[in-house]
Amino acid sequence: MKHFSTISELHRVNNYPRPENPLISLIRCNQEFLCSIAASEFTSDFYMISFKKMKSGVFKYGRTKYDHDNGSLSFASPRQVVEMRDIELEEGGFVIYFHEDLLAGHPLRQAIKNYSYFDYDTNEALHLSPKEVEILWELFEKIELEYLNNQDEYSRGIMLGHIESILKYSQRFYKRQFNDRFENCGKTVTRFNDILNQHYSGQDLLDKGLPSVKFIALTLNMSTRYLSDLLKNETGKTSIELIHIYLISEAKNLIKGSDRNISEIAYALGFENISYFSRLFKREIGLSPLQYKKHLLN
Repeated sequence: MKHFSTISELHRVNNYPRPENPLISLIRCNQEFLCSIAASEFTSDFYMISFKKMKSGVFKYGRTKYDHDNGSLSFASPRQVVEMRDIELEEGGFVIYFHEDLLAGHPLRQAIKNYSYFDYDTNEALHLSPKEVEILWELFEKIELEYLNNQDEYSRGIMLGHIESILKYSQRFYKRQFNDRFENCGKTVTRFNDILNQHYSGQDLLDKGLPSVKFIALTLNMSTRYLSDLLKNETGKTSIELIHIYLISEAKNLIKGSDRNISEIAYALGFENISYFSRLFKREIGLSPLQYKKHLLN
């Protein structure tokens, strides 16, 4: 698998025009210039923001492949495996590559970690409305204007400022997409809780122990970050918080409705570490399991 450590190497291997800046690359894509990569699978030291309206081909990162949806914005982070193969575009698009070193000393270096969509899979790409596409192109063209002009000491800050605007708008657009998904598909939290119920009513508890966010995300065919963000939008709580709420609710029912001791209840819920169960229970309820049981008896 090919790894690109520099922007210059990416351009040289793929016969792109020479980059205007060693740490950032802006590439317009169209039906003649498809922005494909010679090595179908590759990793890099770059962040990637890609806007494409594909007719056919494979664009893959994370676990799943891009499904030819129209006008989608995708994000990849350094050292993530990316695949581009046999791409055919319906309309123009673009790719922005920027090396992680471009962020050195800039507030975006830390802030970019908060944009969880860099960890989404391709089937969780951002599908844009015409107005959103217009905003996106305006920002790209502002970066391009600075990129193609004689760059000076202000250029890096200006380009990073516009990149950050793309990231902030994308956060807003994802919020809209989450709301659209809720209207079209119903509550993800219902499916989430259904999986937890099945986990505790079947063999999964014995085979796998405590339910994990990764297990539920795989069952729902989502990345863990996308699932957590989707649930946060629906309920105000993350995946792990909802699992904890479910576990404590089950624990309270078992304490109320059975004569089992606290260790037996913890084991029945899949906890191997009784201290962890007690800490989690006290954090959520304000009492230890034993104190809660005594409170019920009184």
